[in-house]
Amino acid sequence: MKPNSVPPFAELISECRRSAVHLEMRDVYGVAAEADDFEEWQARGQISSGSVERRQPWLSLVREVVNRGVVMRRARIVSVPVSEYIHYEHAGTYLNVEAGELVRWLPRREAAPLALPGADFWLFDDQFIRFGHFAGDGSSAGHELNTNPDVIKLCADAFEAVWHLGTPHERFTI
Repeated sequence: MKPNSVPPFAELISECRRSAVHLEMRDVYGVAAEADDFEEWQARGQISSGSVERRQPWLSLVREVVNRGVVMRRARIVSVPVSEYIHYEHAGTYLNVEAGELVRWLPRREAAPLALPGADFWLFDDQFIRFGHFAGDGSSAGHELNTNPDVIKLCADAFEAVWHLGTPHERFTI
């Protein structure tokens, strides 16, 4: 599917019934919607109440999805020592966990022997993948849907390998 024809994430997750897994592999994201939060975190060194408020649409979506029985898991492969952006992500991840998302972290060195896809992705019910493409500066370069069974297996196996080696958020320290 062409990147400009990919349905919005909320529409894709609304069809999900069992599991939604997300693999993140970049050390820096330059997503416009997070720019204010990241800048504010850089100035304060902590997640502000305003940041918590701005995250409510995502956190509400997570709660709704988890409450209907979908297991949401996110695994992040990160360089250590972590980038400033990953430090920011780590500082706010407690909100995702409180909403019901399960999150694990894996140092990049430990991921070296794993077969991984070339892009971040969401895998919904082991049925289809939404790849996230990014430019070199971390800005979004669009999304792509894929239903190829071989690609789904590669991504599912990669996610499970990372999940198995990863450290739960509550125990991962920076």
